[in-house]
Amino acid sequence: MHTREEKIEAIGKLLDIMDRLRAECPWNGAQTQDSLRQLTLEEVFELSDAVLSHKDSDIEKELGDLLLHIVFYAKIAEENGLYDIADIASRECDKMVFRHPHVFSGEKEADAQSVSEHWELRKLKERAGKHILDGVPESAPSVLKAMQIQRKVRDVGFDWEDRSDVWAKVREEMGEFEAEARDLAAAEEAGADIEAAHDKAEEELGDVLFATINAARLYGIDPEVALSRTCRKFRRRFDYLEDRTIRAGRLLRDLTLAEMDAIWDEAKAKGL
Repeated sequence: MHTREEKIEAIGKLLDIMDRLRAECPWNGAQTQDSLRQLTLEEVFELSDAVLSHKDSDIEKELGDLLLHIVFYAKIAEENGLYDIADIASRECDKMVFRHPHVFSGEKEADAQSVSEHWELRKLKERAGKHILDGVPESAPSVLKAMQIQRKVRDVGFDWEDRSDVWAKVREEMGEFEAEARDLAAAEEAGADIEAAHDKAEEELGDVLFATINAARLYGIDPEVALSRTCRKFRRRFDYLEDRTIRAGRLLRDLTLAEMDAIWDEAKAKGL
């Protein structure tokens, strides 16, 4: 591992490179914080994929790409006279020191649970009148947003006393969604205006997903990871179905559903 001096030198080199890129590269010089936003989201998801794959070399690479974006945003802000990388780091340092008095101010907290219990209280002091959920970004993916909302309200005591109680809520929401979905289907069959029925079914589906994510949280399961695993599994099995069909000289659209199911079961039997 590198010394502290080497780490600081490497960060300084990255700052120097960004200065040159902004001054000498037409593409980098044309970027704004708005134009970078979507690219940054892509980098975050690439980092997420690397973490899920547990490939250290990929994680290292993606962390570098994300670090470059942080430096990029800071440079643009500096050019506009708003703040620079030092302001960003200093503000984060101040926040961490304030939120960890048991480390920096001599206050003692017995364990991780007590640290967690006081975390939101300290954040409330920082927000000065803002609501607890104001910090949840509207543009976040909905699964992540639901997890953030549920964790934040949990930290102030708004949670199930017994986690098993959540299943009644999941079943309740499933029943309500099923009823609205049936009403939607009936409206479609009758040729009626389906907008209101669609909205109600959509709302109830949202409630089902929120309740299910809540159940996952209570049992220590990350729903994003779980859904990603299912997507990868589905893709492996569908790829197998597609490859088998091609080898047989046929097209997928020419297969019956029963034929597709039989090949799908083959893929499952092979552990795909």
